[in-house]
Amino acid sequence: MNGGGYVIVTLVVPFLSTQIGKMTAFFQLFCFGLLAAAGNLAGGLLITRSHSSSRKKLIYLVALGAGFMLAAVFLEVIPEITSQWPGNLTTAMAWLLAGYLLLQLAEHTLAPHFHFGEEVHTEEVSRHGVATTAVLALSVHSFFDGVVIATGLLINFRLGLLLFIAIMLHKIPEGFTVASIMLTSGRGVRAAHRASLLIAAATFAGILSVTLFQPAVKYTLPFSAGVTLYVAASDLIPEVNHGGGARTSLLVFAGVALFYLTHLLLHSALE
Repeated sequence: MNGGGYVIVTLVVPFLSTQIGKMTAFFQLFCFGLLAAAGNLAGGLLITRSHSSSRKKLIYLVALGAGFMLAAVFLEVIPEITSQWPGNLTTAMAWLLAGYLLLQLAEHTLAPHFHFGEEVHTEEVSRHGVATTAVLALSVHSFFDGVVIATGLLINFRLGLLLFIAIMLHKIPEGFTVASIMLTSGRGVRAAHRASLLIAAATFAGILSVTLFQPAVKYTLPFSAGVTLYVAASDLIPEVNHGGGARTSLLVFAGVALFYLTHLLLHSALE
């Protein structure tokens, strides 16, 4: 190979390799976003087309997801944060706290009535603006679900897959919740499906925002850890404690065990 050809190869091959890597990451993000959005839509369909016995079983998925998410935050994300923020962990923990408090603001300060699971307080959600603010709060929640997925995947595939599974476990209950709010407020089945579509789109928007501003991943990692911790500890666990017995509570521990098993399998497969 002559000198000119060698120079072209040394310039073009790394460029193509980088572009293919970016396309692969984008394709992974797109697929994860599509699956997460499908979970929201499935949850919306569940409440309008299933029997009440099927709906009650959702609490098992909520409990499993809560345990998996808690384990993911403490055993995978926080150790990754410490490696990303050497010598400046206080700032990182401030970002984590900000993520936690943002969902508290969205779901229980700006929204006058919100809880995870099936909505049964007809009089409360029928008040003017209550259903709308609850749906908007859940849209914020869903947006940051997308942020969590994209942040993990852009750091490394193993972390992204673990966080995707954590988010995915509560996506059907999330879609179920938003559709339930609309039905209980008297808006009808079509409005319930539109609300499920809205939060599905919000998940994609969260993924897209991180993809477009990748240098922010260092900050969205601790921030998304706070969001995930809030969803698990303040959204899902209270619903488990309120709506289930000892068997349901045990599924929280099963979720932790499922995380650890998945963690071990991914470490052995990807390293």
